[in-house]
Amino acid sequence: MSDRPWPKRLSFKGSDRVLDIAFEDGAQFAIPFELLRVESPSAEVQGHAPDQKKLVAGKSGVRVTAADPVGRYAVRLSFDDGHDSGIYSWDYLHELGENADAIMQAYRERLKAAGLPH
Repeated sequence: MSDRPWPKRLSFKGSDRVLDIAFEDGAQFAIPFELLRVESPSAEVQGHAPDQKKLVAGKSGVRVTAADPVGRYAVRLSFDDGHDSGIYSWDYLHELGENADAIMQAYRERLKAAGLPH
C-alpha cells in the first residue's frame, strides 16, 4: 500500500467555485478554483525556477471548464480564462487542500503588496 494520497472522489461545484476532493486517507477538501488557477503547476505560472514564479491577479471569478485525466497520477484542468497547461498530481491537490487557507492568505498579501486587484 502506498503512502501517497489517492483520490476517491473528485467533483466540481461551479456555483461555489470549488473542487471537492476526498482522499482514501480520509482527507476531504474544498479547493477554490481561484487557488487552483493562481497556483497552477504549469511552467506558465511557476516558471522554470523558484524565482520565476508569476503573481497571477484578477482570478477570483475564474471557473474550471474541463478536467481531463492524465494517466493514473493527475488531472489536467482547463479554466475559462484559457489557461489549460497545469497538470495537477494527486499529491499536489492534497497539498493545496491541506494548506489552502495559508496559501490564499499569502497570495492575497502578495497581491496587496504589488497593488494588484484580487
